[in-house]
Amino acid sequence: MGRYVLVRFLLIIPTVFILVTLVFFLMRVVGDPISASVGGRLTPDQLAQRLADAGYDRPVLVQYVEYLGQVFTGDFGRTLTDNRAISEVLLTYGTATFELVLFALLVALLVGIPLGRIAAYRRDQVPDAVLRVLAILCYATPVFFAGLLLKLVFSVWLGWFPLGGRARPDTQLILDRITGSSGINILDALRTGRWDLISDVLSHAVLPALALGLLTAGVFLRLVRTNLIGTLGMDYVTAARSRGVTESRLLRKHAYKPALIPIITVMGMQIAMMLGGAILTETTFEWRGLGFQLAQYLGARDFVAVQGIVALLAVIVAVTNFVVDVVAALIDPRVRY
Repeated sequence: MGRYVLVRFLLIIPTVFILVTLVFFLMRVVGDPISASVGGRLTPDQLAQRLADAGYDRPVLVQYVEYLGQVFTGDFGRTLTDNRAISEVLLTYGTATFELVLFALLVALLVGIPLGRIAAYRRDQVPDAVLRVLAILCYATPVFFAGLLLKLVFSVWLGWFPLGGRARPDTQLILDRITGSSGINILDALRTGRWDLISDVLSHAVLPALALGLLTAGVFLRLVRTNLIGTLGMDYVTAARSRGVTESRLLRKHAYKPALIPIITVMGMQIAMMLGGAILTETTFEWRGLGFQLAQYLGARDFVAVQGIVALLAVIVAVTNFVVDVVAALIDPRVRY
């Protein structure tokens, strides 16, 4: 187990290196960040001075080596539009994205796993066919389209949920003023013990969490169904069936837990997909998180900020995959070999 963990941990280094390298050179395809961001608003002399001050007049390989050194010391640069450290941007807006991903993951687990279980139990029957179609619709529908559809139906037509945002302005003001605020609204609202704040935060989170979570729920549904069906055909399940164990008990006691192991192994990849989908979800619902801010920086052509945020997200995804791999190995020893 120790060797497995060590190998997985060491794999983080080349993974981050490759991702950071790709981000760096893809950002350079459009030229230097300063020219792309403010080049049209500066005179040639002012632009040349800004390039020299930032070091963008040097060879690209020299800039690349220097950038790698900064990244591996935790310095992802500063934004051009508001001159903030990328790490500060992450701390300010990352908690909102983390909260959204947690809500979405909860939706994916609560929807995908039970429906996958039903589909396996009703294999090749009408409920199974309906749920398979639902799974395809869930993971094939673009996140932004699902978000707009949910807003149209549940916010505009029915008026059940707010159109966007993380909370009402007065609620957000109260939560921000809490001593030692975590930045995660639901935790801060629970700390106050006020039901009006808790319900407001939850009502704002429902539609964004559904839009982002249903995408992964479709994947979990098909995965649980496939693995349950495969597990129900194993020899030990057949032996239990021959002893007179009912199908519902077989499903619940013998096949269910082994079928959940693949969910854990793919969870790292799904969290990475959620971080990507969070950009569109946050923009659609004006959820002021890291994805929303990234879209703002893209609109302002602040490619230094974009480069830093994407590189930082790459590090987070790599570390998340490492943690998921370790958890999967602890649950299922076969993963280690």
